[in-house]
Amino acid sequence: MGTSATEKTKKNIAIISSCTEDWGGSEELWGRSVPFLIAKGYQVIVYKSNINAKHPEFIKLAAQGVLFRNFDNRKSFLVRNFIRIADKIKGEVNYLTFNKNPWVNNLSDLLKADAPVFAIVSQGINFDGLGYADACRSLAIPYVLIAQKAVDFYWPFHLDRGTMAEIMRKAKAFYFVSKHNLRLTEEQFGIRLSNGHILFNPLKIGKVQPYPGTENGIKLACVGRLFVLDKGQDILLRIMNEKKWRDRPVTITFVGSGVDEHGLKDMAALLNINNVSFAGQVKDMDALWRDHHALILPSRSEGLPLSMVEAMAAGRIAIISKAGGNTELIKENITAFSGYPYEETFDEAMERAWEQRDNWEAMGKQAAKDIAAIVPASPEKEFIAHLSQFLPDSN
Repeated sequence: MGTSATEKTKKNIAIISSCTEDWGGSEELWGRSVPFLIAKGYQVIVYKSNINAKHPEFIKLAAQGVLFRNFDNRKSFLVRNFIRIADKIKGEVNYLTFNKNPWVNNLSDLLKADAPVFAIVSQGINFDGLGYADACRSLAIPYVLIAQKAVDFYWPFHLDRGTMAEIMRKAKAFYFVSKHNLRLTEEQFGIRLSNGHILFNPLKIGKVQPYPGTENGIKLACVGRLFVLDKGQDILLRIMNEKKWRDRPVTITFVGSGVDEHGLKDMAALLNINNVSFAGQVKDMDALWRDHHALILPSRSEGLPLSMVEAMAAGRIAIISKAGGNTELIKENITAFSGYPYEETFDEAMERAWEQRDNWEAMGKQAAKDIAAIVPASPEKEFIAHLSQFLPDSN
């Protein structure tokens, strides 16, 4: 799709997302930043794979005048050229590395047509969108990078690590959601990122919620994508299969959806665990926390989980793993309990929390005070304020 006459009346800002889901947690920051960019006089164009025009968030963006470009052309490219690609791979090992795949090529064509004056590259993991940033760099489009996660056990293995590091250095800014993620990225690439900055994601929760009674037992909520590689819900199932947890009046509600939903349900059925349930997606998080006493999240990898920050903001303690930036905002044994994402060590954190269960309400109130003092009321507004120093004049 080319650039229309109306698009040419304003300077274009590109938002490029590496998220392959309809709408992931990594989309919240740039999504809420759009009104501020529009207010500055820019035309916002979102570039993303498999854009679902019927999704509520994209409907809201479209109503604000946002334009969309789908750069995933697998149907038109891969099917038609499968054999040619297979032959190419045989002779060129890194043909499908981060900056040599058909999606990046397609994005480059779209960027050439739209000619944005600036780009925001929103990544899930800390290097999964570098190919898109390289497309911007090749077209002399200034850009910033956002990373929502960095994984201790998932390092960049491409042959062109040097190019990837240079793309990071050339970014006007590289935003991370935790100190851990910034430090780990520097270690993974063997560089110092003087352009690295820490930012927070916007919260969906409204205010501190009344603490529910415990006469019917204690209800824990595990809020996150049902994806065990990251979120580790299988760890909880093994722990809840232990006799002591079967005998206690404790239940866990798994909130969310994802590729491992059926696997987790099958595992729970296999173990005949009756103290867990699956709620699917929940839109009203305030209502969720009015009915649950604490968050539990045994993640194997994280950036800084929005579910943890929101739970604390709602006045709930968190039982979390020592992954990513999880422990950067908590006070151990005061506002949260943490353990490593393995059955024995995470069970130990759960046990410490259980022993303090009569104090959870007071501890949750302290957690809410801490979050209110640390997390800005409008992280997206602060993001745009910092970003503005790099943006060209919109007139």
